[in-house]
Amino acid sequence: MEYILIIISAIFVNNILLSQFLGVCPFLGVSNKLDTAVGMSGAVCFVITLATIVTFLLNKLLVLCNVAFLQTIAFILVIAALVQMVEIVLKKISPSLYQALGIFLPLITTNCAVLGVSINVVTKEFTFAGGAPHLFNLGEAAVYAFATSLGYGLAMVLFAGLREQISLNDVPKAFKGIPIALVTAGILAMAFMGFSGMV
Repeated sequence: MEYILIIISAIFVNNILLSQFLGVCPFLGVSNKLDTAVGMSGAVCFVITLATIVTFLLNKLLVLCNVAFLQTIAFILVIAALVQMVEIVLKKISPSLYQALGIFLPLITTNCAVLGVSINVVTKEFTFAGGAPHLFNLGEAAVYAFATSLGYGLAMVLFAGLREQISLNDVPKAFKGIPIALVTAGILAMAFMGFSGMV
């Protein structure tokens, strides 16, 4: 039951993009086309999940060696290495997706959502129904990371679909481009607020 609560909370209630506002740069930059948004969501999903598992284990080692103050720097280095790995794999497996992502693939390295999830998992205390607050174990951390990345992907794909529909309509000149995108993102965030009482 706890895993279901983690999944629902991470995807809908505490959506990393629409509630915590982490990872907004790629959200606005890559969401012009639906296929690019899906590709970016897949890459971010892979990186967030893998980075969280690796940084969770790394944090145990840092605490054991009494150098937990190096947490942020160590996490950034791990995330940068994982993004390079994703870039190499995408270049070989799907050159078209690699070309479509262009400059935004290296943005995953500086995507604050990846670092934010990794830090949340090792620092925040979470409370489940009627239980005492506790830190995640490795299984819960992996589920939380994957569910958070699915929430990121869901928000990204919904936003890309809305932006494609908006581009077909007659938008006032003052609202063309980023202004209408920000208004749309705000309305989408308000829609996700409707899930706030679920968990």
